[in-house]
Amino acid sequence: MLVLTRKLGEKIQIGDDISILIMDITGRQVRLGIDAPSDIKVHREEIYQRIKEENINASNIDVSEVDKIKNLFEKND
Repeated sequence: MLVLTRKLGEKIQIGDDISILIMDITGRQVRLGIDAPSDIKVHREEIYQRIKEENINASNIDVSEVDKIKNLFEKND
């Protein structure tokens, strides 16, 4: 892990396309501005983890339910 020290108004550059600006420091809180291409998703970690869990849950489908839906479509043909 790379650990950096930055002051208010300074940036961190990641590759050619991503920059992180230290926008505000209040007590123990730091506000960051992140500039990244629109095809790169940027989330707080807790949101990212929730999305990841939801994707795992969505992929754990009951195959029998899919078969029931398939049968409904086959009956309508």
